Amino acid sequence: MNFDFKNKRIVVIGAGLSGLALVRFLIERGATVALSDLRDKEKIQGLDSLNGLPVRLDLGGHRLELFEQADLIAVSPGVPLDCEPLRRAASCGIPLLGEVEVAALEIAAPIIGVTGTNGKSTTTSLIGEILQAWGKRVFVGGNLGTPLVEACSEDVEGVVVELSSFQLETIDTFHPAIGLLLNLSSDHLDRYPDLSSYYQAKMKIFSNMTDRDFAVLNADDPEVCKLTDDIKSKKVWFSARGRLVDGMVRLGDKLVWNWDGADIHFPLSKLQLSGEHNIENAMAAMIPTLLQGCPADRAWNAVCAFSGLKHRMQLVRSLNGVRWYNDSKGTNVGSVIKSLAGFSSAVTLIAGGKDKGGDYTLLNPSLEGKVDHLILIGEAAQKMAAACAGCCGIHLAESLKSAVQLAYEVTPSEGAVLLSPACSSFDMFENFQARGDEFERLVQQLPAARRAS
Repeated sequence: MNFDFKNKRIVVIGAGLSGLALVRFLIERGATVALSDLRDKEKIQGLDSLNGLPVRLDLGGHRLELFEQADLIAVSPGVPLDCEPLRRAASCGIPLLGEVEVAALEIAAPIIGVTGTNGKSTTTSLIGEILQAWGKRVFVGGNLGTPLVEACSEDVEGVVVELSSFQLETIDTFHPAIGLLLNLSSDHLDRYPDLSSYYQAKMKIFSNMTDRDFAVLNADDPEVCKLTDDIKSKKVWFSARGRLVDGMVRLGDKLVWNWDGADIHFPLSKLQLSGEHNIENAMAAMIPTLLQGCPADRAWNAVCAFSGLKHRMQLVRSLNGVRWYNDSKGTNVGSVIKSLAGFSSAVTLIAGGKDKGGDYTLLNPSLEGKVDHLILIGEAAQKMAAACAGCCGIHLAESLKSAVQLAYEVTPSEGAVLLSPACSSFDMFENFQARGDEFERLVQQLPAARRAS
């Protein structure tokens, strides 16, 4: 479906990566565009990418008359829908479209949409790797990094898009051919009034899907099972706990694909990715490609060749027998629990940052007997310390640099240091990537010889 943006007065709200991409996209299609953001010009990264373009800048606040006089508001994912400019536009009957919806109006290639609380980026990337190994021209992006609107200018045979709850809030006609819901757990309660509202935003991925489409679902997640009971799409399940399902199941040291008469086995010994959560991600990633006809051996070889994403359980360095891991993308409690599951003992966990409303007491069973030291940073440090009191040794650090130095001093040989914050980065860093990069830089600077005590 195409939508005529020509000569439309459009306000793009939010000057992040998606917002800037929206501005370029809409100008190319003949719209009259204004870009509005609360931040001052000096605090917006990438604004120079708009140099030379006929865009009106409304920075350092929002001029409400811009929103009242627009034909359309294009909303960046990070902008709350209840903010005053959007409320004012809605009261004037002005339509709101999110970046994913704007892009989907022009995309003709079949879309694979991936959502869930954890594992989205790894699964999205794996699907892209498999399709590329199959020789397909594929766009991979969305919340993963590259805005979906950029797929509109590419000649592709398929689109794989990671979808956050924020992006799904503003869809209208968006219709993936295959939609994945990986798992559901507490997150973003600084944005949503309750857990149910967050889950319902995730469920919007299925709102326009039909019985000709496929829903790839986690049979081990009770919330996923409950909430998807009435969706229209054909359900294809995966289970890492040996549940017999129509789809993909883990049985001991192998995965088994059971679908439409197939009975194909994949040996887990060849998988480079570590951790139980990555077995789930591998299963979820293979299913849509197998449904599309990718040869099973080619799909599995591509999965086994994948060593993981930056900032997601990434081994940074081994020093004095201590392994240092960057899991800066672990921005909620559920993600940290999954990451800790891959360790046995003597872990020093560095956590904290901007609180997202998570229940940190849920970490306690994973901390007990496994984490010797919990080093906390950022705005959430005191709240996390109170929630986790008594589970392990707790330390407060004033900066990530101080936390890394303390971890260096207290972690014994053969132990591990894990940066997995359970919080967003925005109190101290531009994003989780900047936090992870700084962690890696600090770890690489540590001397080989320990300081004498």
